Amino acid sequence: MNVGLSTSVIQRGQSGVAQYVFALVAALSRHSSRHDLTLLVLEDDMPLFDFAKESTRIVPVSERFRAPVKNILWHQTVLPLLARAHRLDVLHVPSYRRMLWPRPCALVTTIHDLAPFHVAGKYDWKRMLYGRVVARWLAHRQDRIIAVSQNTGTDILGFFGLPAEKVSVIHNGLDHARFFPDSIEAAKQFVLRNYDLRGPFFLYIARLEHPGKNHVRLIEAFNRFKAETKSEWQLVFGGSDWHGARTIRAAIGQSPFSSDIRCLGFVENDALPMLYRAAAVFVYPSLFEGFGFPPLEAMACGCPVLCSTRGALGEIVSDAAATVDPEDVTALKTQLAALACGPALGARLRAAGLARAQRFNWRRTASRTLDAYAAALETERAPARVAVDRQAIEN
Repeated sequence: MNVGLSTSVIQRGQSGVAQYVFALVAALSRHSSRHDLTLLVLEDDMPLFDFAKESTRIVPVSERFRAPVKNILWHQTVLPLLARAHRLDVLHVPSYRRMLWPRPCALVTTIHDLAPFHVAGKYDWKRMLYGRVVARWLAHRQDRIIAVSQNTGTDILGFFGLPAEKVSVIHNGLDHARFFPDSIEAAKQFVLRNYDLRGPFFLYIARLEHPGKNHVRLIEAFNRFKAETKSEWQLVFGGSDWHGARTIRAAIGQSPFSSDIRCLGFVENDALPMLYRAAAVFVYPSLFEGFGFPPLEAMACGCPVLCSTRGALGEIVSDAAATVDPEDVTALKTQLAALACGPALGARLRAAGLARAQRFNWRRTASRTLDAYAAALETERAPARVAVDRQAIEN
């Protein structure tokens, strides 16, 4: 197969979708002897795909198409022409916000979540309208939809009204070459040198997005935890500013323990495993996730996890994490205290998390994705075969 992958939704590499695209490209590249992979990449993002230069064809896309509206128009007008020019059999768009209406070849899209149906105010009204209405029309034009969790698959069937045979549930993988248990002492020295982090800390890796990522309630729970325990624990946020970041920063500024709340900004790939290993507890109180990479990554590095079960999170972490209702601040505070003061609980979760993380593998994900491409191609070619068979009968 000649497969094209649109990569312009990776937000300069600073998003969960970006991690999905990078890992999938790396895994699919192992199949380059049997399949051709063409990447359509915004010019400034091209260095991010240097790892794939030898095994893929990279087609540059002008930076003038980076802005969201222009990027949507590019997908609907220019990309179909490129698909035909490069004779693609399958075109994979890894975001439901960029699904194509024209059908230049077999179309596959990945839907990571349908958060606009679950979290009020997650985006501005224009994005919410696009996600709830326009995306539903576009979904019916695709030959195959990949859902990254069973929860997302169920949402697609319910909210978009697609037939079940059109949806493939394929869990994301995990990069075990990056995320694995290693020296905790070395990790603590790393975060001391690079972030001046001392003593035990709760870690939350997520973009600073309000209300979806639920930072404000976590800050309130941390305030109560600190007031009750008088401990030296810190709360550390790693992630870029996003929609609603001002509200989060205002909550930090108003906290009586603001000096113990740190915002590190976007965390580079090399630093992320070290932060997971150095953290005493990883906290993920998101209001909704279609999958949730960070809890699994933390587990793979040997860090005990406290996690919301909203969306697909319960499906992904199973019983390998402490869980909490993310809207219950009192329960969140109680769980923070239990993990901070309960070494036995932390040790149990550490062992359970390491075992759980081993169930996720990008090679398996890539193999099943290739199956989805083949199914999409079969669907796209079916009407042509029917027309040929009908003509043969009539003749």
